[in-house]
Amino acid sequence: MNVTEALFALQDTSYAAFQASLVPTIPRATVIGVRVPQARALAKRLANTTDEQHFLKDLPHTYYDENILHALLLSEMKTYDACVAAIDAFLPYVDNWAVCDILSPKSFKTYKQANEAALLAKIKAWTASEETYTRRFGIEMLMTHFLDEAFKPDYLAIPVSAQSDEYYVRMMIAWFFATALAKQWDATIPYIENHCLDAQTHNKAIQKARESNRISAAQKEYLKSLK
Repeated sequence: MNVTEALFALQDTSYAAFQASLVPTIPRATVIGVRVPQARALAKRLANTTDEQHFLKDLPHTYYDENILHALLLSEMKTYDACVAAIDAFLPYVDNWAVCDILSPKSFKTYKQANEAALLAKIKAWTASEETYTRRFGIEMLMTHFLDEAFKPDYLAIPVSAQSDEYYVRMMIAWFFATALAKQWDATIPYIENHCLDAQTHNKAIQKARESNRISAAQKEYLKSLK
């Protein structure tokens, strides 16, 4: 299968224009316009085939939709070590928030059950990267896997240490702290009270938290006073 041709066969030009408007950091000409459900269906067809193997090695890709498909394929990989190796090969070529955020490896949840410390160490390495979207991905994985039963208050210092002038890193840190406020209020609120984040990230975290249905009315009013 020629994967690029398969993506163009699924092209929706009106969707391409819409999607390009949401991802202003990439050239419009690189957006084919494949809707995510169709990209997921194509990923299922490619899974565990030689076509998948060739496609994953064929980096960098030309099109945004190829990168979306690549992220979807990695998300479905069942073996943690192979998945991490493939992610590390791919992350240097991720150049926008949408591809970064759709990368959600299912193998991490299973691996964490017996290897929590190893997964956390890898996430810390990603959050320390100088690459914008590698750092963003690491913070997102910390938010996904370490704000619930595996949470420890010390983990809140990780995104603080990952602060950056890059807008898309700041917005992920804001999302992280808004989620942390919803899930771990008592441990998280001192970071807001003490203004541990830069002003833009601080205010965006408060905004996102106040938009959440998981934050009480009283908590929202208190957060408003901390802007």
